[in-house]
Amino acid sequence: MFRALIHWLLSAIALMITANFVPGFYVNDVHSALIAALAIGILNATLGFLMKVITFPFAILTFGLFLIVINASMILLASKMVTGLTVYGWVPAFWAAVVLAILGMLIRSIMKDE
Repeated sequence: MFRALIHWLLSAIALMITANFVPGFYVNDVHSALIAALAIGILNATLGFLMKVITFPFAILTFGLFLIVINASMILLASKMVTGLTVYGWVPAFWAAVVLAILGMLIRSIMKDE
């Protein structure tokens, strides 16, 4: 349980870092980042998982790059649900998905040490 809370906090921090690097991707405050991290996590675990299963052959053909498009769509959907998260179109969502994937690898490497 404690590990999940730390991962949630690190994901919120990753969203705030992404907002500093990607133009068109904005997070209002820490509270909004926490809610957005939770929303993106739930969307990726449910609808994102279903979309990844359905588009699996296409993901193989694109060497997994299509998964970034699915993650970008989950970010766009989360921005419609969370008031403190604003994404202005597909391009910022795509680059945010790329940056969040890189930061997610770092988070997983940090969490793996335990």
